[in-house]
Amino acid sequence: MRTVYNLNEKWAFTKLATEPPPTLPHNWDFVNLPHTWNAIDGQDGGNDYYRGRCFYVKLLDRAELPRAARYYLEINGANSSCDVYVNGRHLAHHDGGYSTWRTEITDAMEDRILLTIAVDNSPSDSVYPQVADFTFYGGLYRDVNLICVGKSHFDLLGDGGIGIKVTPTVGEDDSASVEIVSYVVEPSPSQRLVYRICNREGDPVATEESARDRVTLTVDAVHRWHGRRSPYLYYAEVTLYENGEAVDCVKTRFGFRTFQIDPERGFLLNGEEYPLRGVSRHQDRKGIGNALLREHHEEDMDLICELGATTVRLAHYQHDQYFYDLCDARGLVVWAEIPYISQHLPNARENTLSQMRELITQCYHHPSVVVWGLSNEITMKGDRDPDLLENHRLLNELCHKMDPTRKTVIAAVSPCPIDSPYLKIPDAVSYNHYFGWYGGDTDMNGPWFDRFHQTHPSLPIGCSEYGCEALDWHTSHPEQGDYTEEYQAYYHEELIKQLFSRRYLWATHVWNMFDFGADARAEGGENGQNHKGLVTFDRTYKKDAFYAYKAWLSREPFVHLCGKRYVEREEAVTKIKVYSNLPEVELFANGKSLGKRRASDHFFVFEVPNEGETELTAVAGDCRDTSRIVRAEHFNEKYRLRERGAILNWFDVTVVDGYFSLNDKVGEILATKEGQRVLGEALEALLPKGGESFSGGFEMTESMMGMLGGFTVLRLSSMLGMMGRSPTKEELLSLNASLNQIPKP
Repeated sequence: MRTVYNLNEKWAFTKLATEPPPTLPHNWDFVNLPHTWNAIDGQDGGNDYYRGRCFYVKLLDRAELPRAARYYLEINGANSSCDVYVNGRHLAHHDGGYSTWRTEITDAMEDRILLTIAVDNSPSDSVYPQVADFTFYGGLYRDVNLICVGKSHFDLLGDGGIGIKVTPTVGEDDSASVEIVSYVVEPSPSQRLVYRICNREGDPVATEESARDRVTLTVDAVHRWHGRRSPYLYYAEVTLYENGEAVDCVKTRFGFRTFQIDPERGFLLNGEEYPLRGVSRHQDRKGIGNALLREHHEEDMDLICELGATTVRLAHYQHDQYFYDLCDARGLVVWAEIPYISQHLPNARENTLSQMRELITQCYHHPSVVVWGLSNEITMKGDRDPDLLENHRLLNELCHKMDPTRKTVIAAVSPCPIDSPYLKIPDAVSYNHYFGWYGGDTDMNGPWFDRFHQTHPSLPIGCSEYGCEALDWHTSHPEQGDYTEEYQAYYHEELIKQLFSRRYLWATHVWNMFDFGADARAEGGENGQNHKGLVTFDRTYKKDAFYAYKAWLSREPFVHLCGKRYVEREEAVTKIKVYSNLPEVELFANGKSLGKRRASDHFFVFEVPNEGETELTAVAGDCRDTSRIVRAEHFNEKYRLRERGAILNWFDVTVVDGYFSLNDKVGEILATKEGQRVLGEALEALLPKGGESFSGGFEMTESMMGMLGGFTVLRLSSMLGMMGRSPTKEELLSLNASLNQIPKP
């Protein structure tokens, strides 16, 4: 029988070598897996994290390994390209940093086995991703195993699969059939296969012994997998016997369920409307990068479930199989995708296909997965490139050929025209919109989707990304672009009301559940991160917006007082907000009731006198939450955003009453004739020309300029700095002086 031998401990590691070493190098650093070399420099800002080829070396004694006829090296995550050497002999190369892959090493093994794995996250024009708003952490960041099997065994090389394929089909009367296909290496006439299906409790519900590699079993009165309400799972197990002796065995969990994506009714699970309202997730953490342990995945899952989400978009690549297992067990509906993102690479078509083959093969048995994501924001440089369109057609055909049971989807970037030929390729579409953060206003989101739905009534539409950044900055007067926790809470209140009320939206996914590493970012006062998370990067603090979703989605009674980090306030009467999924909230100030409020939208607002120190207590049913406020003579500057490394902060800008400045929005300035001239000349000097790209690959189209109209000039200049186009302090002050001469209408 097979043995899985873990190899995570004690690897010699270096960034300095150029070739595999002839012996174990004792002067290198020694690390345990999972490991990334970008855990620190990949999230501290500057877009200068190390990208290159690094080596991991381990010495094995064959006598200490399990005895077997064949040995396969299993690598569960090596970003982004990888080479395997055994005793100096090159055995395998793999492109794609997020999937499991294996190579046989039997013939290269000697008494002493020098195992070398070279991992490379250097820029490339043939491996995705290359342009995106997250850090491409390098390393052996998931488990590495040695799989020891007999001469005849279930296939281990087929796109990282497990050697069997299980396809359940459930009828309306809850009877079901299960087709199981087995892929056996070096089969013989004396072999038999025993197929077994067990329920969650481990009791067999169908069994068959056969010499055939394809059988169909019948299961009566199945218990369906029904998302968060009832995530019931079955097991399929196939054992290979030779001359009456078991020589190999594999098993997988699966679930019985049906689903439909309807352009009017949204998502239906087992024939019932089941709104998909949830979040997106990146797989990294502060100080850890993407080298996560199981307890990290479990904590993430607990937080997502506490929120009340019914769905998670696992962006923008294949995640750890353990997290898909958790989604199955906890009932989260999953959008799974490959990292075909931001910028189409003509030389990387095969890589999109190979990464999709691996994703489908390795995630096929997860009942949580309902859609395969073809790409994300891939039309940043336009949507008419014939090669880009052909790439998507091939991916779409591949998905339907490999898996007729699921649908395909794309995440389209906001400026992508709604008449784009690109939108006609997949089964469903979602859009990434940031109206209210990257330009525009929050109230533009719902009407935009209404227009799309009216234009394409038969095409299912959803919202794959929407969000707003927030750090530990605070204000009583939140405004777009201020990075305060208060504005983020307001933004999500508005988006919840607009998106959740539209039945036809097949899925909505907040961007993002957690703050994540994006080393090129220089926003919000803490560089190197994207702060759109509902929870901080280290998972220690749930921002107020987290509880706005919990109020709408969770069935667990709770009450939450907002603004706990905003203690010192200068106003005599301050606004206090409370979130709860209960119908009524009462607020007490220093033990005195300020009254009860009812709110159909779950957002309760109280006007609170602010004198001295006030202890606040919110009560809803049996739930209580407390916080405090303190009257301050002046606004406390610790709550005000200060950009780290910024040339200018907004409060350093000279503002003339009644005239424009760097603190005004681009669109408002361009609405005046003189503003068009002054700002137009400045933008002409700063923005890209011709074929150059802006902001991570965006083409400077009319739609993009429309989005930028919602930025202040100063904020736009800081984002240009992220892309290596930073204006000087003198240039900004000169521009501000010119704007100070232009009267506001």
